[in-house]
Amino acid sequence: MNTLLITLIPTIILGGYPQDNNIAEELYYDYVAIVDQAIYNCPKMSPEKVDSTLLWELVRIEAKYKPPEELRGMLLAAACLESKYNPKAAGDFTKKRKPRAKGIVQQWKWVEKYGVNRFNPNQASDFWMKHITNQLKSVKRECKFRSKTRLWIAAWVKAIRYPKASGRCYEKPLHLRILKKWKRTIKKDYSDDVGC
Repeated sequence: MNTLLITLIPTIILGGYPQDNNIAEELYYDYVAIVDQAIYNCPKMSPEKVDSTLLWELVRIEAKYKPPEELRGMLLAAACLESKYNPKAAGDFTKKRKPRAKGIVQQWKWVEKYGVNRFNPNQASDFWMKHITNQLKSVKRECKFRSKTRLWIAAWVKAIRYPKASGRCYEKPLHLRILKKWKRTIKKDYSDDVGC
């Protein structure tokens, strides 16, 4: 049944795999439904203003790091919540109205010491994913989770928040709420479409 859904979803959404999109076919089928959600269900964002080319670039970056299937779209959810996909976004203002967080995933200045241009969505997103995967080993030691998904969620939280003495094993990033909502919508909409 899942194979049938995976085959039908792109056909339902976009009429099938577009041959001229420079996206690997397997990657396209893995992510097409989540990209659709990112375009149409990013809170307080008009679908007409979403740059789908940028979203597919984020997909390529995320896919390099091989997150668990349940977390596919994590980078899109973060970019949605943090900046509404705006690579020039600024936030977390000081009292003097200076932005501390900049770019598509709202990174702070410390990332620049790694050569990251926070306003370059590819550099910023790639570093964001790399920073999460770099946390996996320590999270495995600290949290002792066996589930790959739980390890990734804990690493995600550890990578985006300040260190905490008690650790962050049982916390979840706010981005995950958006991602879960998208996944629920996909499951509901496409099971309705195929008459399941």
